[in-house]
Amino acid sequence: MAIDRASLESLRDLIADASLTLETSPDLPQNRTANCRETLVAALALAEDLLKQHRMTAAAMLGRKGGSTTARRLGADHYRKMAAARKTRGGGRPRKQAE
Repeated sequence: MAIDRASLESLRDLIADASLTLETSPDLPQNRTANCRETLVAALALAEDLLKQHRMTAAAMLGRKGGSTTARRLGADHYRKMAAARKTRGGGRPRKQAE
């Protein structure tokens, strides 16, 4: 299920509103108010973190790790061939070679 930015922002606003309501209400017995505030602060931090991650692209989330699986599977020779093909043909996909 895809989560859009507007949904995350409304979730953050709802959590902030609940936190503000709890701050202005009288204290509940058995330290329930402090526990609720602590939970709401954690939920607000999670919502903010999700919003920050939502701004990042998939490539930015992968970072340096992006081509490591391909490099492990195909080896350095694969990249060497690709670079040589770009230099000699000026770009594009290399032609198939009959074996």
